[in-house]
Amino acid sequence: MTESIKRQRGLYLDEFELDVVYEHAPGRTVTEADNTLFSTMTMNPASIHLDAHASAANEFGMRLVNSMFTLSTLVGLSVGQMTQRTTVANLGFEKVEFPLPVFVGDTLYASTRVLEKRVSKSRPGTGIVRLEHTARNQRGEVVALAVRAAMMLVQPQEHLS
Repeated sequence: MTESIKRQRGLYLDEFELDVVYEHAPGRTVTEADNTLFSTMTMNPASIHLDAHASAANEFGMRLVNSMFTLSTLVGLSVGQMTQRTTVANLGFEKVEFPLPVFVGDTLYASTRVLEKRVSKSRPGTGIVRLEHTARNQRGEVVALAVRAAMMLVQPQEHLS
């Protein structure tokens, strides 16, 4: 008997459905180490991320999680379902918003809506998708929103049977 193998992957261009909300699992609880490590690794020494004493005097009364960590986590939460092994390149972000802060201990949940997709005119076997990613905290509040474009593979012919 021949063993069948199924590999986890994202969606090929032709599998993306417009105006469908893809909910990603699992969520990700942000830790103290996440915020400190990400901030120091990316050379961002802002006291609002690293200095508990100074941050106690800000309007939130505590440190905020680095917003670039929030953005990276938002996109990362979508990879397994949307783009794992099917993306060629991230092309850019046209919109990034952080309507509410994220704090250590918050859990981020992500969803993605496909805004548009098209076959590439200049690069055979690929296409472009515009994705709207949304991050919500454990209370369901939107804490990040990003619209990005990605170059995706078109489904190979051997998968179409």
